[in-house]
Amino acid sequence: MSNLAPSILAGFKGRRSVYSLANESTISDERIEEILSEVMKNMPSGFNTQGTRMVVLLKEEHQKLWDIAHEIASASVPIEQFENLYRARIAGFRAAYGTVLFYEDPAVFKPLEVKMPIIKDKFPEWLDHASGMSQLAVWTLLEAEGLGCNLQHYNPMIDARISEQWKVPKEWKSKSQLVFGKPTGPPREKTSEPLSSRLFVYGK
Repeated sequence: MSNLAPSILAGFKGRRSVYSLANESTISDERIEEILSEVMKNMPSGFNTQGTRMVVLLKEEHQKLWDIAHEIASASVPIEQFENLYRARIAGFRAAYGTVLFYEDPAVFKPLEVKMPIIKDKFPEWLDHASGMSQLAVWTLLEAEGLGCNLQHYNPMIDARISEQWKVPKEWKSKSQLVFGKPTGPPREKTSEPLSSRLFVYGK
């Protein structure tokens, strides 16, 4: 194993969902931007189409996002469901420092739809692959910098309002929201299913 591999594995092992977060950061805003920029430049994508888009909301802009989520959820789901499933969770997200909104732009595959029509049905799937890799990379790297994170999926509930508030093109496909901040409590315990039912190696 190379010298680099143990540190990468340590990052994966350290990545956990952390929900007790403060409106503080362990690193500068410039460092956050640097990490996201490096992920954007170096993550793979189908045919190197580079369709991943990120919108980063910090401090008051982050709070606006979760105020919007509170407003929409409280008006669109039954009151009992809102009180049991949404109110406290959204308040917890709002209490954090920032949110990374992950998108994919389907337009990057438009030229290839003409050149390679036989596989165009795969393009949306490959956008999901690229987004998933970017989400994991950002989550792992932010946690390595001492931040706690949790990944949410309030799309499509809040998509229209986000597009209006932050001028996000409506053509972009919303994938997830990564909430982050300074941890004020431990991560959730992670359990794993037996590898014998999930990992299969032949020929060794």
